[in-house]
Amino acid sequence: MKNIFLLIVIFAFSNKIYSQEAFSVYFESNKHDLKKVQSERLENFIASHKDVKIVAINGYTDEDGTTGFNDSLAQRRVNFVHNIVKSKLKIRDDFKTRSFGEKHVHSKNKAENRKVDIYYIEAKDLAREDEILGIKKEIPVKKPKVKPVFTDKITLSNPNGTKSELVLDVAFMERVSEAKPGEKIVLENLNFQLNTFAITNDSRPKLYELLEIMRKNPQMKIQIQGHICCMTNDKQDLSTKRAKAITKFLEINGIEDERVTFKGFGVTQPIHAIPEKSEQERAANRRVEIEIVEN
Repeated sequence: MKNIFLLIVIFAFSNKIYSQEAFSVYFESNKHDLKKVQSERLENFIASHKDVKIVAINGYTDEDGTTGFNDSLAQRRVNFVHNIVKSKLKIRDDFKTRSFGEKHVHSKNKAENRKVDIYYIEAKDLAREDEILGIKKEIPVKKPKVKPVFTDKITLSNPNGTKSELVLDVAFMERVSEAKPGEKIVLENLNFQLNTFAITNDSRPKLYELLEIMRKNPQMKIQIQGHICCMTNDKQDLSTKRAKAITKFLEINGIEDERVTFKGFGVTQPIHAIPEKSEQERAANRRVEIEIVEN
C-alpha cells in the first residue's frame, strides 16, 4: 500500500514540474479597482515574479446583479489588472483576457468569486511554453524539389528578322540546379570585350543557360560576382560593371530583381598571384562566378 501511495505522489510531482501557475486578486462588491491590501498583494506578486510570463488573465463576479452588468464588471476587472501588469511583466502576444462574469463555479463565500486570476509560467518552464499550453506547432511539409528538364538547344529571333540556334550545356545547367547555398560556380566561356563590360557574341549561350536555370528553378537566388586580372587595382570598377551587365540581362528577360544581386571584387580574390605568369592564369583570374544564395 505504501508503494502505491509513493507512485501516486511521484506521478503528481512529475506533472507539476512543467505547468502554468495561477495568482488571484479579489475585489469588493460591484468594484473593478483594488483596495489597498489587494493592490499591495498584486505589487508584491509582480516584484517577486519578474521572470515569469503571463499567458492569460481571467475575470469573475459573484451572482448578484444582472448578467449583463456582471459581464461588464468582470471585463473591467480584467482591464484594471492588465493595465497594471502589462508594463512590468512579460505577457504572451496572444494571451487571453477573458471575462466570465457570473458564469463560473461559485464558492459559497461570495468574496472568493469576485476575483481576477492571472495565469503564468515560471521562467524555468518557458522553454516548454507551447507544450504546457497544449499548443501544437504545425511542421510545414517540404515538397520534394522536382528536377528540372533542360533542352540542349534554343532558337532565338534576331533583330533583323532571322533566327539563330544556340547550343546549351545541359550538364552545366543541371549542376547549378543541384548546387547548395554557399556554393560558387565559375561561368566558363563567358567573355567581355577588352577593358569593357560588353559581353561578346560567343558568350550568348552562357547567358541563356543562366537564364534557363533561373526560370526552371523559381526558388533559386544567386549573387553574380565579378573578378578581373592583370592589375593591382580595379580603378574603373570593371568587375562590378560586368557582374551588373549579367544581372540586367536576367532582369530584362523576366527574372525578378530580388532573386539576383551582383558584386565586384576587383583583384581582391585572385586564384593565381598577380602578376600572373601565363594567359591561363590571367583567364582564371578574369572570371565571373555565381554564388548560390538560396536553392
